[in-house]
Amino acid sequence: MAAAQGRLSDGADGMDDAEDTAQARAGGGLPPAFRAAVDALRAARPRPQVEVEPTPAPQRLAPYAYALEAVVVDGEQELADGRLVLLHDPDGHDAWQGTFRLVTLVRAELEPEMAADPLLPEVCWSWLTGALQARGLAYGEPSGTITRAGSHYFGGLAERPAASQIEIRASWTPREGLGGVPDTVAHLTSWCDLLAQVAGLPPAGPGDASVVTLPQRRGPQSR
Repeated sequence: MAAAQGRLSDGADGMDDAEDTAQARAGGGLPPAFRAAVDALRAARPRPQVEVEPTPAPQRLAPYAYALEAVVVDGEQELADGRLVLLHDPDGHDAWQGTFRLVTLVRAELEPEMAADPLLPEVCWSWLTGALQARGLAYGEPSGTITRAGSHYFGGLAERPAASQIEIRASWTPREGLGGVPDTVAHLTSWCDLLAQVAGLPPAGPGDASVVTLPQRRGPQSR
């Protein structure tokens, strides 16, 4: 899968990577709660404009991890991309206040004048929390950073227009349900809502249709 701003990672099936990591660290199979959470993610069907596939997960953040990457497409154009990582520590984690943690990276290109808006970071953070709240999800210990960057071209690249990018890095603890398993499908759906909103697509499903989205990007990449 090609990402809107460059490929996020290379590799094959993320579940295979999770199995290898789990066996290397625990000497056995996956914990039932983690397997159930991952199986739900693998069976989920997000909105059509968001293409999701497994990707190798980081191996040093938690004993067990599973990762997905996604790109928002409109026809042949890619508007935004991101990664979602599910972490699990059966013994719990003080900073998480739970045994599961979701970590995300979302990014998209912006018009330079949009990137100059001083309220943009606060708005982008509200999109993340709003996407979770719109689906009625309970979560705790949210944290993150919003980064905007601009590129200006000179010399042999002077003909390229200035480019700006927004990047959301965040994590939160999903509330665990029966059997200690969080509703990972609902969290994935909310994450896809966030990706679509950053890409400038209208809301889908539950939520406030009046929520402001970014206009569709200038000059997105062709696939």
